Amino acid sequence: MSGPLTFLAASPHLRGELFENAVILLLEHDEQGALGLIINLQTPQTVSELMADAPGQYEQAWLGGPVDPTLGWCLYQRSVGFEGEVELVAGLYMSSSLEVLRAVMDSKQTYMLVLGYTGWGQGQLAQEARQGVWLWVEQDTPDLLWQVAAAERWDEAFRRLGVNPGTIMPGGAQA
Repeated sequence: MSGPLTFLAASPHLRGELFENAVILLLEHDEQGALGLIINLQTPQTVSELMADAPGQYEQAWLGGPVDPTLGWCLYQRSVGFEGEVELVAGLYMSSSLEVLRAVMDSKQTYMLVLGYTGWGQGQLAQEARQGVWLWVEQDTPDLLWQVAAAERWDEAFRRLGVNPGTIMPGGAQA
């Protein structure tokens, strides 16, 4: 992956349990559609509770979105040297490989096990952005993920944009 990371911050007017105040790490966006992971919505389960063969993993699992919650993604900071890992930017790797997840857990580094993902069909994300549903936050580093507590990521995304969420009017840009 080249270029900065793109995070999507939900408009303060977006209501609904799953996406209200969501921050999404956008992994893919092209003419076919888009795919991302919510990075500020923890599940009530720990990794050990979800994976009986992973004792001692007390990190909370995360809900990446409503699509295919049986699919797991591992976000982590340092390469473990296995096939199937992708460096998004320096300090942020991703894989959906169980072998990589196990190596990451063994390495004792900070990681997130994210279940499911968010998805948009062809042109859907661009349309939602025009309607003001999502604000795009581009960052050169993964600090928003690793250095900011989950409960503060939405507020911090707006701060990094220099925007007070209370000043945003409903609706998108009009030309």
